[in-house]
Amino acid sequence: MKAQAVELPGLSATLDQLRYHYAGITISEQRPHAFIYFITLANHSEHTVTFLGRKWVITDDEGETEVIEGDGIVGETPRLAPGQTFSYNSYHCTSGNRRVAGSFHGVDEQERHVFTRIAPFRLTVPV
Repeated sequence: MKAQAVELPGLSATLDQLRYHYAGITISEQRPHAFIYFITLANHSEHTVTFLGRKWVITDDEGETEVIEGDGIVGETPRLAPGQTFSYNSYHCTSGNRRVAGSFHGVDEQERHVFTRIAPFRLTVPV
């Protein structure tokens, strides 16, 4: 049986910056709009945390939902002692406006499963 994850107080994920990068079918005819996002994970808890993965729930304006889960964060498994941060950037290509919600998952030094959420944000295609 998989251990239940708990939202660890003091652990946070913050969207630092979101940029609309490009529109064009050279990216993908189905998803021609690229957004780059910059995120910082911060550990202000009393525990060392190793981030093992992330989960994104992306919903379009019609209510269709896409779930993206994966191991690691941009190919890494950052280990954050109390007071440390990890910043990264990545991107998402889309066909139109989207609402994004997400979370980051890991384990603390006692192998307890923990997570933190990021506040939902919107990918809005400029008109």
